[in-house]
Amino acid sequence: MPHDIKVVLIDGYIDDPAALGVPPYISPMIRAVAGAAIDAGADEVRYISIDMIRAGQKVPDADVTVVLSGNTVPGKYLRSMPMSLKELRNLFPTLKGWRLIGGSAADSREAQDFDFVIHRDLAASLYDGMTGKEVGERYRTLDEWNRWMELGAEVVVQHQDFPQPLVVEMESFRGCHRYASGGCSFCIEPTKGRPLMRSPSDILREARILRDLGVRNIRIGGQTCIVSYGAEPGPAVPRPVPGMVEELFRGLARMGFDTIHVDNANAAVISTYPEESEKVLRTIAECCTDGNVLALGMESADPMVVTANNLNSTSDQILDAVRLINEVGSERGPRGMPRLLPGINVICGLDGETKATYGMDMDLLHRIRDEGLMIRRINIRQVLPVRREFGAKVDQKLFKKFKEDVRDTVDRHMLERMVPYGTVLRDVYMELHDGNVTFGRQIGSYPLLIGVPYKLELERMYDVFVIGWGFRSITAVEYPVDLNGLPMSALEGLPGIGKKRAARLVLARPFRDFGEVEAVVEDPEVASRLRDFCILKAPGT
Repeated sequence: MPHDIKVVLIDGYIDDPAALGVPPYISPMIRAVAGAAIDAGADEVRYISIDMIRAGQKVPDADVTVVLSGNTVPGKYLRSMPMSLKELRNLFPTLKGWRLIGGSAADSREAQDFDFVIHRDLAASLYDGMTGKEVGERYRTLDEWNRWMELGAEVVVQHQDFPQPLVVEMESFRGCHRYASGGCSFCIEPTKGRPLMRSPSDILREARILRDLGVRNIRIGGQTCIVSYGAEPGPAVPRPVPGMVEELFRGLARMGFDTIHVDNANAAVISTYPEESEKVLRTIAECCTDGNVLALGMESADPMVVTANNLNSTSDQILDAVRLINEVGSERGPRGMPRLLPGINVICGLDGETKATYGMDMDLLHRIRDEGLMIRRINIRQVLPVRREFGAKVDQKLFKKFKEDVRDTVDRHMLERMVPYGTVLRDVYMELHDGNVTFGRQIGSYPLLIGVPYKLELERMYDVFVIGWGFRSITAVEYPVDLNGLPMSALEGLPGIGKKRAARLVLARPFRDFGEVEAVVEDPEVASRLRDFCILKAPGT
């Protein structure tokens, strides 16, 4: 490569089980690519996201242009989404220099005109090409991994969400402890071989660099099971090492991040080693931010499907894990959410699935509900052939009915149990207006979607008071809210008010006490509800 090398990174966002990268997240992959470019001798590394391009920014000229994009897990997004194939097709003619593409978008027809199409490790392939080696397919070494994460850390300040609400995803290990058996049939992680662990000191060194740059929120993600962090490769169900987890998370907690969250956990590990797992879970609950979610890969409660697809856990192990995580993590934290809760993934269309499979899945979810346990979120999706094809065709009627039944009979119950009426949720970042409703979320993993039934200023934090529940979201009002100062359009959205009462309230203001409010609304129950979350400020205060 010539001297004065300029590298441009186009972040089209990735979203897969190994990394979150759609805003407010930035993936570790794009940071590793930046670090590899710097390590290979790049004089300048520019970051530009697809949202910046959508907003009118032009892609800078470059000697090397790298595109990272693609979602292997279908997702619903609030204010952004990964680059579409149409956008990729339109973008390609504007790209300069060597052109490399990675992420699941590399499997698309639109990627075939790139100079290099990378399916494994985009950072490693870029480094090889820039240092005069063949641009092949390989995984980075542990030394490269740690070095590139440190060198590429500074790219986060170029992200449009920096410093808030950006969540920087960090990695603890790659691969799967079940690699020898091939792991789950649908997952690519076992194909990466035996687990390669980063040490606590390596991760903490990267975290310190990010914190010094001004990063406020991190998520330790990418691993197949955070409870297994530090465990020796070999056993398919490894024994947790609580000391390693404690060293990592106590170190992170001392750095003063606003948000520390985690990713996946293997229910079989928690069920098989409950004593060690409880120590790990308590460390995570104590050191991380409340609202934290451990996603459990149930995939299916049907033992025939579990066997046919070599799945992680049985339904009994899932139940054991859900119980233990609830026991450890159900205490409410300072932001108003339980400290640590399980999530459950269900995949439809796996080998061996029958009509009865849906009933088994539902029976387990109902059992969890009826025991009074909490699940933060239930993710239901159809299997994608990212590793191989699957013979069973999903019965769309059954699939749709199953999803609807879960929403109707489980999800709402979980929301009401998790955030009952009157729960005050702190630091909700408002992101989007939809008509007169303002939608926001707390910063972190799988945050609750919160709708406020009137307009609030966006890109600001609010404390809110929970007043209602949908199937996938909740309704809240800012807390406390000044009844004497609230605009009429906002008054209309308060529970039990509406246009006529809002008009009467505006005409009768200012109120000195809630007795006057009750006289105007002419309904003691509505007035009592208003007293729960409203205050009456004197005019001019």
